[in-house]
Amino acid sequence: MDQKPIELFIDADACPVKDEVYKVAQRYGLKTWVVSNAFMMIPTSPMVERVIVDAGPDVADDWIAEHVAPGDVAITNDTPLAERVLQAGAHAIAPNGKPFTEDSIGSAIAQPALMEQIRRAAGRERV
Repeated sequence: MDQKPIELFIDADACPVKDEVYKVAQRYGLKTWVVSNAFMMIPTSPMVERVIVDAGPDVADDWIAEHVAPGDVAITNDTPLAERVLQAGAHAIAPNGKPFTEDSIGSAIAQPALMEQIRRAAGRERV
């Protein structure tokens, strides 16, 4: 049974390490999808493809989540997208190189909600 080649997906609008990802992808011959809601320069290579999605919340995330497959890798700072990538059987890595895992994703998802709840409670106490 042939195995599908690994592909890289870059959540590109706020990704600070695109150039590094291009170098690694070229070294290993990996197809790379650069997904954003605005035009950006990419290397001239048949292995790097630009995908410009409509503006709007989570439109790039939705495209990545719909196209990522088991074994692929997504580079994102977006925790909800990382969770969706993991659910698809793929790997999610933050731009700092730290992988999102099944063990770490729950607390990463819960932390912003917890912080908001703490801020609200602190605001009520001041009133």
